[in-house]
Amino acid sequence: MNNESSAVSSIWRTLSGEFARSVEKAGRSVVAVHARRRIPSSGIHWKSGIIVTAEHTIERDEEITITLPDGRTAAATLAGRDPSTDLAILKFEGGNLPVAETGDASTLKTGIWLLAAGRTTEGASRAALTIVGVTGPALRTWRGGLLDQTVRLDRRLHPNLSGGPAVDDQGRILGVNTSGLSRLAAVVIPTSTVERVVAELVKKGHIGRAYLGVGMQTVRLPGNLRDSLKLSSETGIMVMGVEPGSPAEKVGIMLGDVLISLETATLHDIGDVQTFLSGDRIGKPSRASILRNGKLVEATITIGERPA
Repeated sequence: MNNESSAVSSIWRTLSGEFARSVEKAGRSVVAVHARRRIPSSGIHWKSGIIVTAEHTIERDEEITITLPDGRTAAATLAGRDPSTDLAILKFEGGNLPVAETGDASTLKTGIWLLAAGRTTEGASRAALTIVGVTGPALRTWRGGLLDQTVRLDRRLHPNLSGGPAVDDQGRILGVNTSGLSRLAAVVIPTSTVERVVAELVKKGHIGRAYLGVGMQTVRLPGNLRDSLKLSSETGIMVMGVEPGSPAEKVGIMLGDVLISLETATLHDIGDVQTFLSGDRIGKPSRASILRNGKLVEATITIGERPA
């Protein structure tokens, strides 16, 4: 073996050893979750007695079990689920199972290596090496949830790895891997999002969704009307229907009204409305600017919580 080959071999052995140690460290808090037929998903002991996993893998609400790192099986109870971010929590008697050591996913950059960890039916450790394929700002999922940042891996993962951790080279968990939010490649739900969602699921069992109670459609505003009213946006949100008893009906929002802004947020499309209606606005009054019969009027809407 020449010097170059020897150097490459040495580097590879070093990397392999570091990967193995990282998976072993993170794997101390990783379990297999048996809540669907055939292949189990994986889960993470996020807080004492709380397992976090991918919501789409929870196909039944009862008779859920988990396999611990030592191979033992324990009963678990579904304590909350949020399809919009694809997260669910299970409660169990934690015993001495270590809680996950987490890191900051905002440090991730495109091209960085990550390890996906999981646990098989029998309790064996599973891992896959992947790279971060895409990073970006906050991501609105196709189910309506908000991830604090965009982290997509470069490929799909084995179904057993959904719900398991994305692990860095120090063995820290940077998020939850899932194949339930994209058909193309796995998505990492960042730790900050997991913390936020878990806190509300522990408290309420579900995520409160703010709503106005209107059907909406984006419409283009006539140029002369924009000029006369000094509107900055070329579009607004037309009200196509109003739910009886909804926050919008209570303040007199009518069919045909066009929403121009909510508080300081100018509304260009329906996505702007969804972004504004974050869960922390529930119960709070919000000033709405409305185009009605060619004139701007204002209303104060107390944001409601969407019925379960």
